[in-house]
Amino acid sequence: MRNLKEYIAVARGQKNADLLLKNCQLVNVFSGEVYSGNIAIYKDRVVGIGDYKANKVIDLNGKYVTPSFIDAHAHLESSYLNPAEFSNAALPHGTGAIIADPHEIANVFGVPGIKYMLEQSEGLPVEMNFMLPSCVPCSNFGTSGAKIDAADLKPLLKKSRVLGLAEMMNYPGVLRRNEVVMEKIDLVRDSGKCIDGRCPGLTGKDLSAYVAAGIDTEHEATTAAEAQEKLKDGMKILVREGSAAKNMEALIPAINAANSRNFMFCSDDIDVDDLIAGYMDKILAKAVALGVNPVIAIQMATLNVAEHYKLADVGAVAPGYYADLVVLDDITDFEVKTVIKRGEIVFDKGKVIKPAKAKPKAFVKDSVKIKPISVKDLKVKAKSNYIKVIEVVPAQITTKSRTVLVHEESGYALPDIGTDILKLAVVERHRATGRIGIGFVKGFGLKKGAVAQTIAHDSHNIICVGTNDEDMVSAIRRLEKIGGGIVVVLGGLVMAELPLVIGGLMSEEPAATVAAQLEKVEAATKELGAEIDRLCETLSFLALPVIPELRLTDKGLVDVVEFKLVKLFE
Repeated sequence: MRNLKEYIAVARGQKNADLLLKNCQLVNVFSGEVYSGNIAIYKDRVVGIGDYKANKVIDLNGKYVTPSFIDAHAHLESSYLNPAEFSNAALPHGTGAIIADPHEIANVFGVPGIKYMLEQSEGLPVEMNFMLPSCVPCSNFGTSGAKIDAADLKPLLKKSRVLGLAEMMNYPGVLRRNEVVMEKIDLVRDSGKCIDGRCPGLTGKDLSAYVAAGIDTEHEATTAAEAQEKLKDGMKILVREGSAAKNMEALIPAINAANSRNFMFCSDDIDVDDLIAGYMDKILAKAVALGVNPVIAIQMATLNVAEHYKLADVGAVAPGYYADLVVLDDITDFEVKTVIKRGEIVFDKGKVIKPAKAKPKAFVKDSVKIKPISVKDLKVKAKSNYIKVIEVVPAQITTKSRTVLVHEESGYALPDIGTDILKLAVVERHRATGRIGIGFVKGFGLKKGAVAQTIAHDSHNIICVGTNDEDMVSAIRRLEKIGGGIVVVLGGLVMAELPLVIGGLMSEEPAATVAAQLEKVEAATKELGAEIDRLCETLSFLALPVIPELRLTDKGLVDVVEFKLVKLFE
């Protein structure tokens, strides 16, 4: 620790502190208490609690002070913001750090994408730590833009802000002891760093085998019973409350005073408009409203995360810890008044003091490569009377597999607006192979038009849902022209669009601009008849062939339960 002798001198009262936060209610995440006190800060650290002299004194008049909040698992790309703009938007909500998985951009660009995120996030007010993507590609059922093996990860593990291996979603690969999967797990275990998990619904001996591999966490638990079983096997549970997947209400019953230190909060995927409206502060307020003790909730968003991921001197308000603090009116609504980062005020009175700026890079802007596409490429001949349909599950990223009667005309299978059966297409966009997967989906409610986007977990090919082939083709062509993003089309005309020029995933624009563009996109989907909120968020998960039950990739329909490609027609 630099300046160690000075820290000790200030802590003993032999030298003035730089800053004294006077008359505050300190939330102590070690003892579980809340009590009155003064917080002395010298340079970048808290040096003591009590009566100190300081060069600057701020009287908080009874306001609460907590450690700054940490999101235990997030994909920055899901906000559509570059790292600098994400920091600017997250800071007002008390967020001091995140554990990010750059899985999305890695699937587009590979290792250069990970390095891009590390470079772009260097020195931001919101400290961005990274877990290395474990599954690029996530499976062989779709075409990604890159492939990353253990040898690629090894040099990155040496970086200080790289904390381990991100969500090991290929749980069948773990159970079958796939050599590629084993190499990555062994590499990270040998480094002493963490391995995040992702094994929805896994139970019994299969769960035991998965955990025995050294996998530490789970953020896909959707019931209290599932969380409890995984907790008993030694996993830490990340309670997810994002834009599309909201599991907090279901998981809260699993949390008690005896086990709460093994729980954390995460967003996983959060849209820009949600981020602006409320982030970790909103998650904490909801947890308290659902009955979680405020101090336990704060532990879950601070110390629990810091200790698990081995973030040194972070996650508490105590001597020797970094002065990463949040000032609040109360610990029920969690309205953030001031944020302090490393002893400096970075957010106060509703304003970010020094907004971060992105560092443009040319290579990330050339990511949409497709073969010329026409209506005939989307036509599907009716080969039988029944087809498999992906059914959307409201507010979840899981889906159901249904079999329905084909709506057929002139020998072709068509959308059936009356029963909410729409056409779904996934177009490979990394190598211009011309490969297109065609399927059908239920649950969106569109009555006209089409929506297409380059956000399609995890390979991030173009995914398009529509009521007719003409509008679907128009939307796909427009995506190619603008370099990726989201496009809503009706009658061949663009109703709204959100350009995402960074890998087809993130914008170069400020958060407010991106939020306004997204609002227009969402309004346009409602004009088309969308019956669910955040259609684009839900659409983005329909190509993810590792979450049950049925998915669509550029290679076709995937039965995730059986882990195999299946035919569209029964």
